[in-house]
Amino acid sequence: MARYEGRHRSAPAPSTAPRSDLATPMAQSGRSSGHTHEQASSGGHPLGHARGAGSTSSARRGKNAHRKRHFGRPVLAGALALGLGASGFAYAKANDLMGADTAAFVVGNGVVAQTDELARASTVDTTYRAAASVSRNERRTALAATGARTAKELEAKQKLAAAKQAEQARAAAAKAARDKERQRVIDNALKDPQSAARILMVDHGWSSDAQYNCLVNLWNGESDWRWSAENASSGAYGIPQSLPASKMSQFGADYRTNPLTQIKWGLWYIEMSYGNPCNAWSTWQARSPHWY
Repeated sequence: MARYEGRHRSAPAPSTAPRSDLATPMAQSGRSSGHTHEQASSGGHPLGHARGAGSTSSARRGKNAHRKRHFGRPVLAGALALGLGASGFAYAKANDLMGADTAAFVVGNGVVAQTDELARASTVDTTYRAAASVSRNERRTALAATGARTAKELEAKQKLAAAKQAEQARAAAAKAARDKERQRVIDNALKDPQSAARILMVDHGWSSDAQYNCLVNLWNGESDWRWSAENASSGAYGIPQSLPASKMSQFGADYRTNPLTQIKWGLWYIEMSYGNPCNAWSTWQARSPHWY
């Protein structure tokens, strides 16, 4: 039993077929020397020696081999760490990173540059988005302001148009009122010839009170505004005292009975002969006996 354990720890069990997983040279040399020693000590009886000192030596050799195998693992790990450190040192020296922060060796320049680029791109994108948002808001504000200005301008134009229409309506209404009054006064010329004369004076451009007063004074002196007045010596007839009376027929065949026809002829004659009623009145006053 002791002999089997020793062989299990130090080397494979004896076999007639050759094995590929041979023991280490030290184990082989141990077995060789152990076997020689056993043969020498026991006088050609290996079995008896293995049960004694030979068994102890084999067990010791198995323990040493086990320790060597476990000892090789940390050595290999240390070699790998040393290689990695040397590679890092070479990379740092080649890229002039000696003395840099230790984080640089962990992160790396490429990663830092990429991170910076991403941060810069993010900042640019954020700035662009903010600017685009501001631009959209400005466009909305501008559109709203344009709409407000357009609405105000349209409202102003509408108010102006409404005011113009209102003024035109007032003017039309005033003209209609004047026409109505004119017609009323003209229709009443038989009873009120002076009011009819003032209405008709405007057609000649005489609208002032001064011209009207001159006309009133002139025809007061001629006929006292009577449509049937007739000068017994000369034959002058009507309100303007036309001589002969037939001259007034150019304004109507009813010149002998219609004061309106007489007034129209008299105003035409004053304009053609004197220019206006005040000139005719001044001439009438300057003559004796008075006439114009």
